[in-house]
Amino acid sequence: MLPAPFPAARKTAGATLQGTILQVNASLGGLPKRAMSEGLITPLGIEGDLHAHPAIHGGPRKAVLLIASELVDDLAARGYPVFYGALGENLTTRGIVVRDLRVGDQLRAGAALLEITGPRGPCSALHIYGESIKNVIYDVQVKALDHTSPRWGLSGFYARVLQPGLVRPNDTISLVAALA
Repeated sequence: MLPAPFPAARKTAGATLQGTILQVNASLGGLPKRAMSEGLITPLGIEGDLHAHPAIHGGPRKAVLLIASELVDDLAARGYPVFYGALGENLTTRGIVVRDLRVGDQLRAGAALLEITGPRGPCSALHIYGESIKNVIYDVQVKALDHTSPRWGLSGFYARVLQPGLVRPNDTISLVAALA
């Protein structure tokens, strides 16, 4: 059973996508990332956040990983032993409809400005939560940047940093410029 956990939605002209940053996360490398009271987003990501495989994760185009709390909640309800930060996200969001996000969209996250650079391709590190988890959140359509996939946005999005800034839980995250 692989249906999308939340209904498909479409961005309409003039619509605003807005949500909340539920949790800010970092680690000394690998999974899981742990909650922080605040984080400084720099051009290379959250200050102090390290990557177990820097050739794959991180860098200027993959500086920040965003994942929707609604996805984490859905996976937990399906029996996966996940929690906020478990999937390696730097920002756990709530309320922003990830199905509506596109590569090139710009988001204001707290005091930082981010640009979506692509969906996250889940790696084998997620197998600790169950080998089938990757198939629930990612497919070949997502890999091909096809936003019509029922799994679009479920694996999270990488973003580059256009403007560094501080981010805290309960800060707003909102779409400020949509790719036309």
